[in-house]
Amino acid sequence: MTAIGTHNINWGDTLTSIAQRYGTTVDALMQANPNITNPDLIYAGATLSIQAGVSAPGGVAVGGGQAGQVTGSGPIAAGSGNGADAAAIAESLIGRNAGELKHSNDIPMESWVPNNVNCANFVSGVLQQAGMIEPSQASASVDNLASNLKGAGWQTVSLADARPGDVVLMQKNGQSHVVLFHGFENGVPKFIGSNNVNADGSQRISWGGASGNYEIITPPR
Repeated sequence: MTAIGTHNINWGDTLTSIAQRYGTTVDALMQANPNITNPDLIYAGATLSIQAGVSAPGGVAVGGGQAGQVTGSGPIAAGSGNGADAAAIAESLIGRNAGELKHSNDIPMESWVPNNVNCANFVSGVLQQAGMIEPSQASASVDNLASNLKGAGWQTVSLADARPGDVVLMQKNGQSHVVLFHGFENGVPKFIGSNNVNADGSQRISWGGASGNYEIITPPR
């Protein structure tokens, strides 16, 4: 087994989620990384070897004879315009503070947005990077983003019909909030967003963020 790429483990990563992202298996990852003896115990900041022939987030192949790096240290490869790409891009950014991410150029975000209100800024950036929206449709305002998407034909769907990359809109503590739908795990819906989880009230990319009554909108199918 030839290891030709790497993945920097982010907070919240699991071997299962990493395997799904790169189109491989937990067993294959453990074979490529013999230092891992417990599949349920990996550490943020460590580096995993990715074997040849798997796919990076956004469907970018890793390998083919040329060593590649999949480390999140630069702009993330643009997706092909589907929600699976958006979900993978969002997952790769878990653990990043919005205040840092908006200046990183990893995804297109507005740098002027305050660190405690980047939810729409983040979702817009992920959707742009995935090729699901045009820059003119992006907005750092939840309400404006929702209006732009619905104006482009995005429609409300039930949770049962939601797909990865769909946008989840809600009112949270009297304010608008938006996250992305990632999919189901053991029948439980998973969401990713720029959420106010830091002690100082600023936002960090994390799992969750959807609560109460929310509306899920999906691009034209």
